[in-house]
Amino acid sequence: MIHVARKKKFKTRMISDKDGIRFATPEPVAEYRAKRLQCETIADISCGIGGQALHFAKYCDIVYAIELDPSKIEYAKKNAKIMGVNNIEFITGDALSSEVITQLPELDIVFSDPARPSSEKVRSMDRLSPSIPEVMRSYSGICSNFAFEAPPQITPERIPFDCEKEYMSLDGKLNRLNLYFGKLKKTDISAVALPGNSVIRKNDVKSHVIKTSKPELYAYEAEESVIKAGLLEQLASSFKDVTDNVSIFEIDEKRILLTSDKPLESSLFKNSYRVVRIMRFDLEEVNSYLKKNSFKNILIRASIEPERYWDTRNALEKGLYGKKKAHLFIKDENAVICEVSDN
Repeated sequence: MIHVARKKKFKTRMISDKDGIRFATPEPVAEYRAKRLQCETIADISCGIGGQALHFAKYCDIVYAIELDPSKIEYAKKNAKIMGVNNIEFITGDALSSEVITQLPELDIVFSDPARPSSEKVRSMDRLSPSIPEVMRSYSGICSNFAFEAPPQITPERIPFDCEKEYMSLDGKLNRLNLYFGKLKKTDISAVALPGNSVIRKNDVKSHVIKTSKPELYAYEAEESVIKAGLLEQLASSFKDVTDNVSIFEIDEKRILLTSDKPLESSLFKNSYRVVRIMRFDLEEVNSYLKKNSFKNILIRASIEPERYWDTRNALEKGLYGKKKAHLFIKDENAVICEVSDN
């Protein structure tokens, strides 16, 4: 059965089977990577239905799109025709075989999006197929610059390669991890927020930002890519020219905020808040405060069992008739009530 790509992933209509659409690279990600990997000749290993290769074709002179599955190659060819792309050479076969590699000229870059198990308790570099060492060995005679996609759940210290580890967020959620080798490496670790192409790269200046148990007037939720890359302290230290009072407010294992006495602006913030009240977390007391201050809805940002979430939220929203929306964080026994801030 032929499926048409969802609008959220692609602005342009693309066709595929169900799995091809499911695993295809979202358009903002494909566009960003294509710009970063702009060159004359690039090979896209395991190209699937062509989502990434089609974007490479916008910025590279020639793209070699290699795929073992003949049906996916056919979809990729049709999608190239739909988009009017004619500078892709499609090759069906095992990307590591001599039969495929001998068809290729010297390449500027090899990009690989390896297959991985559909589900794992803990994501691992060892389960990628083909593996990163296999690809680099096989193509070492015709290329020295490599880029790979890897599971973004893997933290930097678990990546045993000398490469740049670039974590990507898309629409506020952790989405991709790119690994860059050779001349493509710009730093050890970086983070990107899409759309918008905002980038932060690890520098050699040691950052020291204090942790606080109580937020200031303003609080900020960084992009998940920044958190995963371990660059939150560096992001916080970048505001030293605005205020010296920027600290880290750890709420629980999943939630961490930057907080400041002055408003801050960064495209690497996915949410900005104004802290309106800190009080004891008691359902009736919080509900009473929300009523008196014209709130209508509350979004609970805390580790609450799914079966308790709506009972708790309904109790907090009981009798509310205002217009404002609150975000409720729970730290120990305290409720931190915030409103979204436009600074």
